[in-house]
Amino acid sequence: MTDDPAARPADQPGAGLFITFEGGDGVGKTTQAALLEEWLTDAGRTVVRTREPGGTEVGVLIRDIVLHHRGEVAPRAEALLYAADRAHHIETVVRPALARGEVVIQDRYLDSSVAYQGAGRVLGRKEVRDLSLWATDGLLPDLTVLLDLEPAAARARLDADDKPFDRLEAERESFHARVRREFLALAAAEPGRFLVLDAAREPDALAAAVRDRVQSLR
Repeated sequence: MTDDPAARPADQPGAGLFITFEGGDGVGKTTQAALLEEWLTDAGRTVVRTREPGGTEVGVLIRDIVLHHRGEVAPRAEALLYAADRAHHIETVVRPALARGEVVIQDRYLDSSVAYQGAGRVLGRKEVRDLSLWATDGLLPDLTVLLDLEPAAARARLDADDKPFDRLEAERESFHARVRREFLALAAAEPGRFLVLDAAREPDALAAAVRDRVQSLR
């Protein structure tokens, strides 16, 4: 899955299953996470569905800062805030659920930090990834579903929602282009962990592809 000795997948004896959804804003991560949760629950699995940032009470406060703070947040401070949220979230929510043998379905994880802060904010892939691996004691998902979509198409979906953009959604097209390229590069570097899907496809077709891959994990 990875050559990084500091990174360890959740799929170990006695562990549950850790599945993350990644991609740019507006690609449909929430929809696919909900469909997967419904399918697994119907199959009798106990599912914990969560997100980053904001999967804990502490995370909700951090989410408000990184996504809705009206003033400037320095890029390195932004990366550290995401890492702080991630450290607390993994320790208090994700690892306990995995230890109980449950399935964790999560909207965004460390790959988002590498893409948004590492590439989008130009802080560097290795630096941001190493920060997240330290914060989480090396935990990697068993499966990461990357929903890929052209930034212009994703922006059109966000416009259709008619809701105010958060700090990252409001960034320029060049920012989102860097983010998309980085996500694809991450997937290419770890094909065993990633499932890359064209987010322009119908939601039901995407959900079927995700289910097929999840079935192969157990």
